[in-house]
Amino acid sequence: MILVTGGTGLVGAHLLYKLANSEKQVRAIYRSKNTIERTKNIFSYYTKDYETLFKRIEWAQADLIDVPALSDVFIGITHVYHCAALVSFQPNMNQRLRKTNIEGTANIVNLCITNTVQKLCYVSSIATLGSTLGNTPVNETTDWNPENDNSLYAITKYGAEMEVWRGTQEGLNAVIVNPGIILGPGIWNNGTGKLFKKAAKGFTYYTSGTIALIGVIDVVAIMVNLMESEIKNERFILVAEHWTCKKFLQSLAKSVHSKPPKKEVNSSFLNIAWRLDWAKHKLTGKPRLLTKQIAKSLNTTTQYNSDKLKTALNYKFKAVNETILAIGNHYQKQV
Repeated sequence: MILVTGGTGLVGAHLLYKLANSEKQVRAIYRSKNTIERTKNIFSYYTKDYETLFKRIEWAQADLIDVPALSDVFIGITHVYHCAALVSFQPNMNQRLRKTNIEGTANIVNLCITNTVQKLCYVSSIATLGSTLGNTPVNETTDWNPENDNSLYAITKYGAEMEVWRGTQEGLNAVIVNPGIILGPGIWNNGTGKLFKKAAKGFTYYTSGTIALIGVIDVVAIMVNLMESEIKNERFILVAEHWTCKKFLQSLAKSVHSKPPKKEVNSSFLNIAWRLDWAKHKLTGKPRLLTKQIAKSLNTTTQYNSDKLKTALNYKFKAVNETILAIGNHYQKQV
């Protein structure tokens, strides 16, 4: 039986849909029952027979840091897709990020080893990859630099990767995927889905940086292919295309028939903006909207090399423009 963590998230829900279509036995964990309906809704985007497919999923309530509950979930499991994670760039979320992303992943790894799981697939991020000199493309051998001004999210995802690699030293077969910004429909109140919601209201500004993109359909297809292959104890960058932020926001606007942004925001403005946002957070307690790391990334140009994945699986990514138009269509039908 296959176990999927994070089955109510964007990647996990699309992965469950793909696995359900293959008629494999699948168990998925959840924390709150109301989020399960979100996964069913995503199933409905792709087939009229979504109820039948959805009933093939065995759901179990468990939290990543609740070891007794997780232990029960692992009974009979042979393969694990670990998609669950806490995504936040709020400085005050440090402890929760560490417990969910690092301690939670350590628990998954330990239970994989205890239950002699055949293979684990961990969904990481390009945020855990290092940087290069001279704008040469980042690849899987680019070292993480702890001296960089890394976000708390990146630090905890890197810590989670270390738990996976520790597991491989203890006999666990594993693969890690490092996707760029993942685009997919169905979760409109956070993540990239929220960008479509904002695009519908209209963007005013764009920045000069670039963004590394991939569709969720590609991500889950690659994960399944890697798990069914003989490949083990390797990591793979998953980036289909690199776009400028301007092109990305213009495409989002086009997909939901909204006005595109026309004014560029420079780095000086962003440096002032994140400081003002910090001051507002201190005075009011409201969540941060723009951190120092986010401001920097908006004007950064970084290239990522996915040749290792393309060669290993002979894989061809779907065009990002087609993905964005399809998501925009789903959003307009939803609202």
